[in-house]
Amino acid sequence: MTYLEDYAIGSSRVSYSRTVTEADIVAHAGQTGDFYPHHMDAEFARTQPFGERIAHGTLILSMAVGMLAGDINVHAMSYGYDRVRFIRPVFIGDTIRGKAQIVAVRDHAKRPGAGIVEENLEVTNQRDEIVLALTKLYIIDRRHPAAAPQIQEEKR
Repeated sequence: MTYLEDYAIGSSRVSYSRTVTEADIVAHAGQTGDFYPHHMDAEFARTQPFGERIAHGTLILSMAVGMLAGDINVHAMSYGYDRVRFIRPVFIGDTIRGKAQIVAVRDHAKRPGAGIVEENLEVTNQRDEIVLALTKLYIIDRRHPAAAPQIQEEKR
């Protein structure tokens, strides 16, 4: 298992690829109640600037986070997402891939036995264009909570 002390700024990982299907969009619309015509109405979408239906940004965010989840770390949990940006549309048939890089490791202000790890996540399409960018935060236990040394925060 991985503890806070095991995370290194600059380390990165890449997900597998996944093609976004119409079924993905329909399922996401049903789960969220977001039946906005840009996602669901092919005729309407043809009249819009992109000319075809686009995937929900939250669908792509969810898919990317899942694709990068990998092994479950029982010493970590998601703390949230910052600076989420939907940069380009994703269309039915596009293939996405995620890349995450650790950019900060710091103490948790209220939990001396844990810290926070930040990683920048970029999602690209099959043309290597960035379609989504965000910073994901994790709360991660220390290996030896009693010691709780101060970690120097490093930012981009």
